[in-house]
Amino acid sequence: MTRAGTVRGAAEDRLVAAVRHAGRPISAPSVGGKLMSKTGNAARVLLAAPRGYCAGVQRAVTIVERALAMYGAPVYVRRHIVHNVHVVDRLRQLGAVFVEETTEVPTGAVLIFSAHGVAPREYEQAAQRQLRVIDATCPLVSKVHREASRLADAGYEILMIGQPGHDETIGTAGVASESTQVIDPSVPVGTVTVGNPSRVAWLSQTTLSVDETEAAVRQLRDRLPMLVDPPSDDLCYAAQNRQNAVKAIARQTDVMLVVGSAHSHNSAMLARVAREHGAGAAYLIDGPEDIDPQWLTGGTVGVAAGASAPADRVSAVVEWLAARGYRDVVEVEVAAERQQFALPAELREPTPQRP
Repeated sequence: MTRAGTVRGAAEDRLVAAVRHAGRPISAPSVGGKLMSKTGNAARVLLAAPRGYCAGVQRAVTIVERALAMYGAPVYVRRHIVHNVHVVDRLRQLGAVFVEETTEVPTGAVLIFSAHGVAPREYEQAAQRQLRVIDATCPLVSKVHREASRLADAGYEILMIGQPGHDETIGTAGVASESTQVIDPSVPVGTVTVGNPSRVAWLSQTTLSVDETEAAVRQLRDRLPMLVDPPSDDLCYAAQNRQNAVKAIARQTDVMLVVGSAHSHNSAMLARVAREHGAGAAYLIDGPEDIDPQWLTGGTVGVAAGASAPADRVSAVVEWLAARGYRDVVEVEVAAERQQFALPAELREPTPQRP
């Protein structure tokens, strides 16, 4: 059950054992396909796959761990390296110091920029403070930054579809701040004013759902018929895969438990997708401590996890359910992820020399 960019540990091994014990791992033939009926089933768990760490999150977490090993504590991290409280707490215990702003970091220290990316002004501030910067920006987010820069240089105004206030949206908008407007996909698109309707393009936050992005684009195109699409799909493959996995099992679940922190947009989106695609109920939880036993009805429970949720949190939920009679675990896989992202050059282990 190893996923792309992850190292399988004891937590994932326990999940493998649980599924093998059930003896019925399956692959969903199509998103939304009918796997079983909710009515009349004995207590069981449908375990969505892919789930948990994506390649970008694994890379970011490894960057902090490797930086601590190479430079020693403290290593400073601007904002949360990824949006998960358990990940941040564990790295803090190892010696990482999380700050809100670059200006809080002592002169000459090591600073890591989070997986969500930052605006260019943060690099300028880091240079002024003579900081050793290590960039943990997800390569998929970096791609969107490059697109924003090219569009702005070509004279386009940019409509950035993203959650206002989200670190990724702030960073991307900051790449071309004078040319960019942020469009909130959670509300109807109102009046959009641009200088030249024939030179307007849209980009998106990588963790949005396909449905909400397409809805926002349709509304924008109604007002701006010459709106230019991005040169390639901006939506994160991992976010899409996890949403598709939830869609595949939602109609068969009496309740969906999504493992992920409340401030994780991609995790919150999974709970929303579950509700919109037929789950009896859906709850975002950090772990078993957040589960209300009254949510359980003895039927089918779906378990999914956002792209920043650690494997041990998922295994803890599955074990909690097993202790309450939910021992029949069926994994439903909609995609196999093999994506991996290289670490920054300064943190890579040297290649052994041949004798």
